Amino acid sequence: MKFAKDNSPGHKKFQKLPPRLLLKGGAIVDPGLALHETADILIENGKIEAVGRIDAAGFDGEAADIAGKIVSPGWIDMHVHLREPGREDEETIESGSLAAANGGFTAVCCMPNTTPAIDSQEIIQYIKDRARDSLVNVFPIAAITKNREGKELAEILDLVEQGAVAISDDGNPLMSAEIMRRALEYSKMANIPVIGHEEESTMTANGHMNEGFVSTCLGIEGIPSVAEDIMIARDIMLAEYCGGRFHVAHIATRKGVELVRQAKARGIAVTAEATPHHFSLTDEAVRGYDTNAKMKPPLRSEDDVQAIIEGLQDGAIDAIATDHAPHSWEEKAQEFIYAPFGIVGLETALGLSLARLLHSKKMDLNSLIKKFTVNPCKILGLKAPVIQKGETANLTIFDLQAEWKFLEANSLSKSSNSPFLGWSFQGKPFAVINNNRFFISIL
Repeated sequence: MKFAKDNSPGHKKFQKLPPRLLLKGGAIVDPGLALHETADILIENGKIEAVGRIDAAGFDGEAADIAGKIVSPGWIDMHVHLREPGREDEETIESGSLAAANGGFTAVCCMPNTTPAIDSQEIIQYIKDRARDSLVNVFPIAAITKNREGKELAEILDLVEQGAVAISDDGNPLMSAEIMRRALEYSKMANIPVIGHEEESTMTANGHMNEGFVSTCLGIEGIPSVAEDIMIARDIMLAEYCGGRFHVAHIATRKGVELVRQAKARGIAVTAEATPHHFSLTDEAVRGYDTNAKMKPPLRSEDDVQAIIEGLQDGAIDAIATDHAPHSWEEKAQEFIYAPFGIVGLETALGLSLARLLHSKKMDLNSLIKKFTVNPCKILGLKAPVIQKGETANLTIFDLQAEWKFLEANSLSKSSNSPFLGWSFQGKPFAVINNNRFFISIL
């Protein structure tokens, strides 16, 4: 068996693993097992049968030479917008899962700002049914409030029973401190995190980018960083008061990172994630009025970027997630102030993270992989995949040295709203294996 890039239309689907597959010579990096060694992996019927030096002489299955490539447990993106149901023109569970696999992920968590919102057991079951038999595991995140309106709590315990791994009104800040308090109390009962979209909306309603020097130069009304900080501080205080687990989505400010760092030091159950675009770009990217550089929270200052990297280094920030937010070409083609917030991110996450964190020597490989595997699984209460005998073969394989350019033609998302189109990267996804299926990246 030869793993090879194939851009033909027939390849753009998940393929069944052969009954016996031998992966030869990969460099295994498994943070969960503190494993870092070059070894072979024997997979039988989707399960890992052996890890070590395996003689291929007389082997009656199929073998693939992956020497020079990294093999890690399968990566999970805990913050993805799949748009289904409601906006299947922008993304579907199928297309989003293909984009995830193309980018090196074997699992995603889909956010609840769909139409209708993920606020009922029926919608959760619909998502689970649509993701059945996929290589990529899809874990629903349910709404905190009915229709994400911030007025009345959804049936949280029923949603968790049906399969929700977290609750969030993502896309909308939860302005009511009382409802946030009750959500945290439910999270304590259900042992799930409350994921906060941290934004004081009375300060941001008319803003379109980071408030600062660049917004002043461009004449665009800004979104002040303090609007994010205020909400993070409030929700940390609520988590300290009533318990429960609070998770900060897409953290983007220096003060926000410091608030989380201090809360952790006090023993409060607070975690945080950062996106690759927030530690790769600043608000300078907006100077050309490129709507693909418009997201929420907005791209902020270089000082904020450095603070996010520092938070990833010292553990204040637990996970890396993409906030993959597809939008149609027509919507993003509007004037900057009318265009929606958000960019796609599943297929550039690995390249950006390697560039900004590994190749720049800000983090080692083991620590970086942990931000995509062990840590998000721990936050969500999921079993993190490991590479050992008897476990499901759930693997992400990538090449640290391969050079590539992100092109729309090689993307499998339905949308292309990315400021990174045309960017060149060193280090790319190669293949993923999960649920007795495999996919070879076409990036």
